[in-house]
Amino acid sequence: MTTVISMHSAFERMPRHRHDHGYVALVLAGGYVEAGDRGRLRVEAGQAVLHGAHESHRNEFSGRGARVLNLPIAEMGWPAVASSDARGDALGHVDDVDAIARLAERDPVQAADLLLRSFRPVKSRLQDWPDLLAEALAADPALGIADWADAMGLAPQSISRGFRLAYGISPKRYRLELRALQALRRLPGWRGTLAALAAETGFADQAHFTRAIVALTGQTPKRLVG
Repeated sequence: MTTVISMHSAFERMPRHRHDHGYVALVLAGGYVEAGDRGRLRVEAGQAVLHGAHESHRNEFSGRGARVLNLPIAEMGWPAVASSDARGDALGHVDDVDAIARLAERDPVQAADLLLRSFRPVKSRLQDWPDLLAEALAADPALGIADWADAMGLAPQSISRGFRLAYGISPKRYRLELRALQALRRLPGWRGTLAALAAETGFADQAHFTRAIVALTGQTPKRLVG
């Protein structure tokens, strides 16, 4: 991903999509709601959102639209809030948006470094029932969705439709991709068998695990073990 300023019109909707590499989105003007693997976040001007490699999200822009500076970033350079398995505080304020934008024109790497050094986490995660379900699925990949719906007093048949409206994906698919992301973060340096990693991250078997990793990255787990 190269450094780019993206312009978005009022009430624009960007379908759920995935980036192969980690990056940070700094909102220069306007705002939007991002629904992704770390929950649903309300993002305003002067705030930045950290995205890990292979994470997915969809965006709904406000009536003001948005102007967004996107900077490529290596996950090794992230502050501690962007932990690999936790949903973490991926949203934060930065000290001087204009300085970062000006620096990005000359040196995107230094601009990203300046952003990370001034990044201050904020809590702006939505808490409607689809967000509570997303949080529950992240905390417990084995969660029974029908059981969760019953405990919340929601009709099971409405769960998939409502979650898809918010996140652009079914709850079952969301859970599968979270499992794959968790496993992917653990692959570098993994010394056990792939079957053991598949079992630890909630996959039925190694074949299911392999298909999920290939769908996420285009590569087999064997090629990604470092």
